[in-house]
Amino acid sequence: MSLAAAGLAALCAWAALAPIALASRDELFEIPNGTWARRMAGDKVEILPSEIHLTQGANDVLLLRNKDSVPQIFGPVLIMPGQSFRLPFETVSINDFACTAHASGQMRVVVDALPAAGWPRLKWRALHAWTRAPHLLST
Repeated sequence: MSLAAAGLAALCAWAALAPIALASRDELFEIPNGTWARRMAGDKVEILPSEIHLTQGANDVLLLRNKDSVPQIFGPVLIMPGQSFRLPFETVSINDFACTAHASGQMRVVVDALPAAGWPRLKWRALHAWTRAPHLLST
């Protein structure tokens, strides 16, 4: 077996078995400045996904930051311009919220269980890395 293949096998074994530890449990979504004005001008602005997936015990705190010049509503909470709102999720669940920052006016937050060691954890890590790649490239 070549050194590269052995290294790849070791990396996959680590990803499948090592505990999941992220730098922060927050999953940040920002509402950019000008969002409301663009909507009022007829622009179809999609700044937030219709469904956000969190993982219990890993990234299970939704952090919304309102950088727009107008207040935004998320569920029963009014987020003023410049404010942030943190919502922790403690149980595996599916949650539907009213959300003025979303074009449909609704947003779903799905909290999945922490994946077990083995293939489920390897799949979670691969998906987590893939969904973070555009964000990491833009910062």
